[in-house]
This record gives sequence, C-alpha cells and structure tokens, in this order.
Amino acid sequence: MSRAFPVGLTPPDWLVRNLTPQRAPVNRPAVARAAVAMALPLAVGLACGQPAYGALASMGALSGVIGDTADAYRMRIFNIAVPQLFGAVGVTIGALVFGHGWIAVAAVTGVALVSGMMSSIGAVASVGGLLLLLNCVIGAGLPLPGSWWLAPVLLSGGGLLVLLLALLAWPLRSGVPERAAVADTYRKVGDLLAVSGTDAYEDLRLTVTRSLNDSYDAVLARRVFHHGRSPDLVRLLAQLNAVTPVVESAPAAHQRGERLPAAIPAAVHLLAEAVETGSTTPVELRLPAPADETGRSVDHAVRHAAGVVNDVSPDPLDDRLGRPATLRVRTARAARGVLMSAASWRYGIRLALCIGLAQILVSTVAVPRSYWVALTITFVMKPDFGSVFSRALLRALGTVAGLVVAAAVLTVVPRGWADVGVILLLAPLIPALTPRGYGYQTAAITPVILLLSDILNHQGTGLVVPRLVDSLVGCAIALVAGYLLWPESWHARVGDRLADAVADTAEYVELAFGGLADPAARARSRRRLYRDLSSIRTEFQRALTEPPPNGRRAAAWMPLVVAVERIVDATTAARVRVRGGSTEPSADEITTIARQLRELSDGLRASDVLVAVRTDLSGPSGSVLEPVRQEVAAARTIASPH
Repeated sequence: MSRAFPVGLTPPDWLVRNLTPQRAPVNRPAVARAAVAMALPLAVGLACGQPAYGALASMGALSGVIGDTADAYRMRIFNIAVPQLFGAVGVTIGALVFGHGWIAVAAVTGVALVSGMMSSIGAVASVGGLLLLLNCVIGAGLPLPGSWWLAPVLLSGGGLLVLLLALLAWPLRSGVPERAAVADTYRKVGDLLAVSGTDAYEDLRLTVTRSLNDSYDAVLARRVFHHGRSPDLVRLLAQLNAVTPVVESAPAAHQRGERLPAAIPAAVHLLAEAVETGSTTPVELRLPAPADETGRSVDHAVRHAAGVVNDVSPDPLDDRLGRPATLRVRTARAARGVLMSAASWRYGIRLALCIGLAQILVSTVAVPRSYWVALTITFVMKPDFGSVFSRALLRALGTVAGLVVAAAVLTVVPRGWADVGVILLLAPLIPALTPRGYGYQTAAITPVILLLSDILNHQGTGLVVPRLVDSLVGCAIALVAGYLLWPESWHARVGDRLADAVADTAEYVELAFGGLADPAARARSRRRLYRDLSSIRTEFQRALTEPPPNGRRAAAWMPLVVAVERIVDATTAARVRVRGGSTEPSADEITTIARQLRELSDGLRASDVLVAVRTDLSGPSGSVLEPVRQEVAAARTIASPH
C-alpha cells in the first residue's frame, strides 16, 4: 500500500505539474521514421569510411524528427523543409566565425536576436528560428569536418531525409490525412452532442475546439497549393464549414439540461464515416421529431451537414473562410509585424542577452566543447515551448537522466557499427517521449546527441561530466538573465491577451444579433475567439507550472478564462434560439452587455490583480440574452477580489 508524504514533505503543486507526464498517443509512423532517418546516414558514413559525415547527417535528421509532427503532407513540407533552410544558414554563419573570438560572440548574439524575433511569427518560423540559432551555435563551437559548405549540406540532407520518408505514401494517400482530420472533428462533435446536459460537456467542448483548429490548419495548408478550383478540396472545405452550425447548436442543447436522443449523435458519427471514406452514397438519417425550438435547431443543423456531406459538387462560393493570401503577401505581413512588435523585440533582446553572456563566458573561461551552454539556453528560452522556469528545471533533470544512459552507452558500446544499433534503439524514443513533456524529451535527446558528438570528437565518457556542467550553467544563465531580471516574468504574461479576448467577445455579441449581421463575419469571429481562448488557456496552464507568485496568480485567473468561454457559448446558444424562432433581443440589451464586457476588458488591461467591477446586470425577463447576462455577471464577479 502506498504511503502519503508527511505534510512537511509534500511536493508543491507546481513541481508535481512539471513532473507529471502528459497523456498522448504514440505516433508509430513517426517512431519508425526516426529510427530509419537517424540510423541510415550513420550507417552510410561508416560504410564509406567517413563516420563523421554520417554523424553530421544524423544530427540534421534529429531536427527533422523533432519537427515531424503534422499529419497532412503539405504541413510536413512546411514543418520540416522550411526550417532546414534556416538551419543551413545558421551552420554556415557559425562555421565562418569559428575560432574568431569576439567576432564569433557578436555573430552568434546577432543570430540569437533574429531567432528570438522569428519565434513570434508562428509555429514554422519558430522552429526555423530554433534551427537557425542551434546550428549557428554548433558551427561556432565545434570544428566541423570538410569544406565550409559540406556541413550545411549534410545537416540539411539529414533533415530532408525525414521529410522524404514522411512523404513516401503521399501518392497513395493524397488528401487522406485532411479527410481524416475533418472526419475526426465530426466524431468529436457527435461525442459532444451525446454528453449535452452532463458534466462531461465542458471537457469535450475543449476537445472539439482543438479538433476544429487542427482541421482548419490541415485543410488551409492544402488549399495554399491550389490556386485554381479543386473539386475534392472544395467538397472537403464545405464539409468542414457545414459542421459549424452543429457545433453552434451544441451550447443551446446543453443549456436545456437534458440529454439529446441517442439517434442524433449517432447520425453525426455516420456522417463522420462518410467524410473519412469519401463516400458519395447518400447517408440516410433517422432522426426523431424535434420537440422544441432547440431540438429543431439541432435537427436543422445535422440535416444541413448531411446535405453537404452527400453533395458531390457543393457550391464553391459557399465559403466563410476566404482564400488565404499569397505566400509573398503573408511573408511581408509577418516581417512587418515582427519589426513593429515591441514584444518581438523584447524577447529577441532577452534571448540575445542570454546567448551573448554564454558566449562571453565560454570565450573567457576554458570550458571544453562549450557550445553546449548556448544550446541549453536556446532550448530553455523558447517562448512557445513553455515556461522558462519549468523548462530550466526539466532541462536539468532530463539531462541528468539522459547522461546516465549516455554514460552507460559510451562505456559499454565500442565505436563503429555498434553505434548504428544504439541509434536505431534510442532514436525512436524521441518522438515517443516528446508528447509526454519537455523533461522526457530532453532525456531521450541527450544520449543521442552525446553519442553523435563522440563520433565527431572521440572523447568517450569524458563528454559526460562537462555536458552536465554546461547544462547547469546554461540553465542558470537562462533563469537569471532570461527570467529573474525581467519584471514581466513576475506578472501575468497573458493578461493583455485575455483582455483582448474579452473585448473580442463584446464584438461577437454585437455581431451575433441584428438583421444586418453578416453570417460569415459571425462565423469568423466565433472561430477566432475559440482559437484565441484555447491558446490563452494553454498559456495559463503553462504558468501553473511556475512557483509563486506566477503559479498562484494563474490559478486565480484561470476561472475567468472558463467564464469567457461560457459567455461565448451562451451567446452562440442565444443566436441559435433566435434562428429557431425566439424574439430578437433589443439593441439596448446588446449594447449593455457589450459595454459591460468592454469595461471588464479595460479593467483586466489596467491591472494584473483582481479588480472590483460592477456586477449589476439586469434586463427584460424571459429574454433570449438572459443566460448571457448571467455568464457576464459571473465573469465580472470572478474578476472582483473576494
């Protein structure tokens, strides 16, 4: 029988959250690709008598393995290939300044500034910035074999090998991942309808939001490549758009407090199967007769979705998303946004400061193979990978665990072909453990990198202790210069984003009602709101892993995030009821609610602590907006000190 910790020895909540592994399925194809992509280059290098070249290519494959996360083939091109270009530039810059003292310090620090600013653009640019800095640090701190151009070619080649393996099935499965994503959304919506009126609704609603985000990302990534009309893509996009009214009807069904007939979620699951198989056979629905206006709204939404799923040639004009801008336009917008963003400059300067201090330290103090200090800082300081504090802690713990494995391997396994077998066993652990958490990922990556470094440096177990010291030094620099010295680290980092979401909610309330409201604008506003709130929730969950005061402050504000989500749900449910025949709310009601939300937004923006706000919110009894008023009052109560 397990024994509880004595009260004085109970670990703090933030530490437990950091060390608890996350639940996530294992991506078996990615595991297989990691084994082949990292072991094959090393085997080829050994066969050609150039093990160092093979080790470099395997290092490049490691970056591809880390970025091999997308299911849609076109997403894989962006996620793996684009960052490799930045990685090639980084290692070229690093190799050119290798051994040049203060020139190398200045060059790597400048690259760190650019890398940090790139991280604010988006996921692909963030990984590109990561590889830009990582490879620059490696090139500036490690003597690379061959001519100056060989290392970029080998590193990029290793990463592109991962991409090649990921794209092998594309000719046979073109469009399948996108269809699977949309079908998965239909299934999750069916599950949501099945639990309407129960306590399980809230958790499943978050799952539906994430699934919708993933589906739109996958479909839009494919759409970028189709400048003309693609019938399959038009149909898939229409099917994804058609599930939105079903999602919108779910809050109204949940507010009724009763479970829907089982035939309704079953019908949505049938539609999911038709979407996944690409079937053109009409789906026969056996839906019960609706008993009230909410039932009629759900029935109408499900039948509309069935009509779109059954339609072989949907109207290409029925598109509420709009065609994405060209790549050149989006690139120009991103560059302009980064250069004009104070947050982007602030993070870039923080990262550059930490990297600069690390480079100065290792340039003035004799530290063997000191590039590991800057590598540690680069991983710890990534803003979109989580809390700097928790990552520093997990990096230290994961490095210790990885070094134990590395020490055993370097002691027992002789150099040569046995290294290929070890890589074949260790590489699959990286994609398998990465979803579990950053500490687990670090523990998996560390022995692989040390083994490949040993092939380049031939230091054996002499690598182990210096790597531990370097990692601890890098974590210390990141904690002090990248975390403790910056006041914003000790304040709610997402306070402004939450305030923006509340203001956007006020706009959504105004868009949801009125005869002149544009349905497409409503749909875009709602999708943007749920996506932003999902991102904000993730940021708060990351803040919970930090020690007080950040962790305590995030725990205090988290209920407000949930309250804002409930306001959006209540507004959507009210809109569904109006569409079903309820009386349209008056302009005064709408204006009053929107004003109260904007007052709340202004209060959140002006302070990072709970502030007193008025909660007197009244209106005509029986109004369709009464649930919305209740949720707004609840949110304003949460925002007030108790």
